[in-house]
Amino acid sequence: MSASALPRMTADEFIAWAMEQPETEHYELVAGEVVAMAPERMTHVRTKFHLARLLANALEAKELPCEAFVEGLGIRVDDATFFIPDILVRCGPPPAGDPLYIDDPLIVVEVLSPSSRSRDTNRKLSDYFRLPSLRHYLIVATDIRTVIHHQRDEAGTILTRIVRDGALRLDPPGIELRDMFG
Repeated sequence: MSASALPRMTADEFIAWAMEQPETEHYELVAGEVVAMAPERMTHVRTKFHLARLLANALEAKELPCEAFVEGLGIRVDDATFFIPDILVRCGPPPAGDPLYIDDPLIVVEVLSPSSRSRDTNRKLSDYFRLPSLRHYLIVATDIRTVIHHQRDEAGTILTRIVRDGALRLDPPGIELRDMFG
């Protein structure tokens, strides 16, 4: 059955259903609707790995109680929305058990692809910032070597800047990324 033919689901129903799908198939839940994720191109995978390594190294260098995760760990936005970002950073004590998702990311990174561009820049932007913990949402456009950095400040205002070169400061947690495109 194709993703578009599936009935609407809650996040809990989606997680149970997704766990039964072949490991080569990936899905997200957007407002109760299952959305198939397209296979990734080499540039996408390289960029994702490079940025995850930069984040992990920066967190480790500062000895912060944070961890960077590359795709796989989901984010439960609400009872009808479950995303699997390319990269996420979570800070604080490790969660109990071996969870499939978190609901308190500090940083989320999405590397744009033709099939996800609209969803990553519109729906996910709005949905991710519904999470009180989220401070940074990075949208990475590999084709133009640009990072669009959306940051929530202490007052709750979302500020946006476009970074093509130089350093990107992420505060909190107090790290700086350089050479984001390797």
